[in-house]
Amino acid sequence: MPSSQTAATDDSETSGLLTVDELAVATGTTVRNTRYYAGLGLLPPPQRRGRMAYYTGVHKARLELIRALQEHGFTLAAIERYFSRLPEDASAEALAAQRVMLTSWKPSPTEVLTRSQLERRVGDTLSDDEVELMVRLQTLRVLEPGRYEVLTDVEAPYRLIRLGLPVDSLLEANTAIARHMEGLADELTEVLRSKVVAPFRQREHTEEDTARFEEMMTELRELTMTAVVSGYQRAADEVIRRSLTR
Repeated sequence: MPSSQTAATDDSETSGLLTVDELAVATGTTVRNTRYYAGLGLLPPPQRRGRMAYYTGVHKARLELIRALQEHGFTLAAIERYFSRLPEDASAEALAAQRVMLTSWKPSPTEVLTRSQLERRVGDTLSDDEVELMVRLQTLRVLEPGRYEVLTDVEAPYRLIRLGLPVDSLLEANTAIARHMEGLADELTEVLRSKVVAPFRQREHTEEDTARFEEMMTELRELTMTAVVSGYQRAADEVIRRSLTR
């Protein structure tokens, strides 16, 4: 029978460590998936204490990062490539910072609607041509006849279509918006990465610091969206003023 001192020593050695079942619960995954990811090399080997395997905060952070990547549409092969570029000794805090970059800018969940549900959403009957145009405007994606994945809010495109503007003008405007938004997103992401995330990763921080950083990034997303809309409005007003003075 082990002494109380031996039991206390065993407890101290496993303090902060998780069994595979506890790890699965903590990260919202399954034991099977956890072992599968480990087999792919996405997780380092667990720590052994006799016959028991224990997992650390790094394992937890890696699983949370895998989940964030999956929510962004990464395939398993893409996740493997992503992880291959990470330092092998990346700390739990560094991995958490990577995840924060993803989760704070995570796209809103999409939904699937039937044709009748789509018409109820816009409050009107849609012709086949109107539905096809919404697909071309990247508002909808056809899953199968009569079922659509909603990629963005449907009301604004619907109202644009009902204005009776030439189809070519709507498609050209949509292309211009996408082109400039992608460029803006690239620039803003680089500023965020170099001026905000990089300094955070370079200094020591606790789990509480990481949680506060994640909250800040989420709020930053909302503020950035507001700033983008305001910036467009200012630019549009300036263009209109210049055109009137010519």
